[in-house]
Amino acid sequence: MPAREKESYSIRSVDNALALLEALSEEDEELSLSRLSERMGLNKASVFRLLATFERRGYVERRQGSRDYQLGPSAYEIGQKLLSRMGLLRKARPVMEKLVRECDEAAYLVVRRSDDALFLDMVDNLQQVKVVSLVGRRLPLESCAAGKIFLAFDDNIEQNLKDKLTKEERESIRRQGFAGDCHGIGEGGSCIAVPLFDAAAEVAGVLALVGPEFRMPSERIEKQLFPALKNAGETICSKLGYLGYALKQTH
Repeated sequence: MPAREKESYSIRSVDNALALLEALSEEDEELSLSRLSERMGLNKASVFRLLATFERRGYVERRQGSRDYQLGPSAYEIGQKLLSRMGLLRKARPVMEKLVRECDEAAYLVVRRSDDALFLDMVDNLQQVKVVSLVGRRLPLESCAAGKIFLAFDDNIEQNLKDKLTKEERESIRRQGFAGDCHGIGEGGSCIAVPLFDAAAEVAGVLALVGPEFRMPSERIEKQLFPALKNAGETICSKLGYLGYALKQTH
């Protein structure tokens, strides 16, 4: 359906309600009515009515004695149900768990959402020093290794997005088969990432390893982390029906 036709069927009140949930989901802290009203560009009365409805249904809650709002258990529950039904997540999760046991660094499943890389799921490690969880975080594609994978490998991505990386950087990532960065996910953090191809040979997602910079020197990446990440990525690709790696091995 064309975008203009979709807009003609849009219901403003529903659109505002979803925008409110998104605003709450993007913050790690509770938000006041005034701040939500300012952020959404709506008057306080309208925002309060939406909050009251969501609070009654358990999608929004306030701690006892607090006047500020945060997402409630119903929002978490519906998110978990969605994740449990995603074929990519179901197939990737056991492989991610094995990868974490092998490398003892956090593994992430990342998907593209518009111009951002969305860190959808994580299997954590047992290290005492960790990078703060990125689950639910969205980062610009060009700012992190996982996002750069989409820019380098996704042939369907818009040219204006591809141009956020130089041609040389895209070609380098494709040649190496992975992308890496320091501080792209936050100060002191490092990330390496590989593409996950589906049966149509399209990029369905990205598999990434994340850890503190001091624990991921280039030598360890080259000798341990990248080989393990590459093998895990190829395993997930095969589960998704991608035959490219198997065909390469037969030639």
